[in-house]
Amino acid sequence: MSNSDFSADLKANLESIHARINAACHRAGRNPSDIRLLPVTKTVDEARLRAAYALGIREMGENKVQEAQGKWEAMGDLEDLRWVLIGHLQTNKAKHAARFASEFQGLDSARLAEILDRRLQHEGRAIDVLVQVNTSGEDTKFGLPPEQVVDFVRTLPAYSSLRVRGLMTLALFSKDESRVRPCFVRLRELRDRLRQEAPDGIVMDELSMGMSGDFEMAIEEGATTVRVGTAIFGARPTADSDYWPGFAGKQDAP
Repeated sequence: MSNSDFSADLKANLESIHARINAACHRAGRNPSDIRLLPVTKTVDEARLRAAYALGIREMGENKVQEAQGKWEAMGDLEDLRWVLIGHLQTNKAKHAARFASEFQGLDSARLAEILDRRLQHEGRAIDVLVQVNTSGEDTKFGLPPEQVVDFVRTLPAYSSLRVRGLMTLALFSKDESRVRPCFVRLRELRDRLRQEAPDGIVMDELSMGMSGDFEMAIEEGATTVRVGTAIFGARPTADSDYWPGFAGKQDAP
């Protein structure tokens, strides 16, 4: 496919996603301007990312630090492009993330908070972070159990380079809405509780939930950020299980 053909397809896909966001907001009585669309660009090559940038995309979400860092280095001429890391981050990769990430959606341990904060201070940087919550209760998924989140969030003011903005989750991978929707409800209710109980300086405005297969449902339940990849860029050559623990192929990952 030529770059021009890809750009046309990408433009059409983005228009379709925004139309679906608008429709979901209408059903939920929400304002579409309150929804942030985060394109997930894992496995997408540089040429196609530059085409996406030309269409106005200024944030790109990645799951693997090395892949994201390589793209950041290759596209360093695009100074207003933000890189968002999504999901589990190994502590030994924190030093790399601290160099380039503008946001990290996956904070789930005190050890990681400590190491990432220290590396960010070394770099003279601060980043936005979302706490990852395992709302599905699956052993294969990363993230804190909901009952541990309040106590964890209370420790976060100690890490001055981490600007806590809210919560993130991966819902159950299923086509059964009755099993998926409760994951989103659980995260919203937890966020609402934290708005009352979080320490000063901790902001709980963001709910990052919903992907290509379920983002409309997530919007109906309060999502402020939806992470969409395959519905924008098309199917990937790499199995989603390489990126998301517990993925069983039941629906598109972001």
